[in-house]
Amino acid sequence: MNKQIIVHDLGLVDYQDALDYQIRLFNQIIHTKLENRKKNTEIETENHLIFVEHPNVYTLGKSGDISNLLLNKNELDDKKIQFFNTNRGGDITCHGPGQIVCYPILDLDNFFTDIHKYLRFLEETIIRTLNDFGIVSARSQNETGVWIDSDLVFSRKICAMGVKASRWVTMHGLALNVNNDLSYFENIIPCGISNKSVTSIYKETGMDISLNQVKKIITKHFIEIFSAELVEGIN
Repeated sequence: MNKQIIVHDLGLVDYQDALDYQIRLFNQIIHTKLENRKKNTEIETENHLIFVEHPNVYTLGKSGDISNLLLNKNELDDKKIQFFNTNRGGDITCHGPGQIVCYPILDLDNFFTDIHKYLRFLEETIIRTLNDFGIVSARSQNETGVWIDSDLVFSRKICAMGVKASRWVTMHGLALNVNNDLSYFENIIPCGISNKSVTSIYKETGMDISLNQVKKIITKHFIEIFSAELVEGIN
């Protein structure tokens, strides 16, 4: 099993370009696994952790409800906001500058074959990251992601998650609000949950923290939680 993880920091990238990048790595891993099975070989599969920011865009998961998008096409065009239907889990969410989007492209055969455990590990990565900034966060029962005051009526989501897996290879991932403009969430019902709000590290702490600092901390906890090894960085 290969537990080495290659980190890619792509900076500000259009959603479609980042999706194409994910798909290329995802398909490479799938191809290796199929070839191993076909030829009875044991070539190691790679694992990747991609960091990006996106220009303002709304994405809808495969089980999402389009009515949770509160703008029509003309309004999206006027506001210069892109929209994509995706094949990830979850409902609708928002990406924009100042938000860290993280796409792990992992072969879970290198770690464990349990999607629920995988999601809990992603949540734990963010919970520990936020704790390093003095923010107490938690899971919310029956709601994937990371929340502030998750057990109270005014709970606030700070990190959304939605993944896809095939042959135990993952793609898509998580979006952590750091310094992004939260007003864009007013045009959707985030994750299809109408009675809760969203927040960010900046809103919770008043600290304007650099994304690079947060990405380093996410990487540190991700490597620890998955008992992995950081071997390389690609910019």
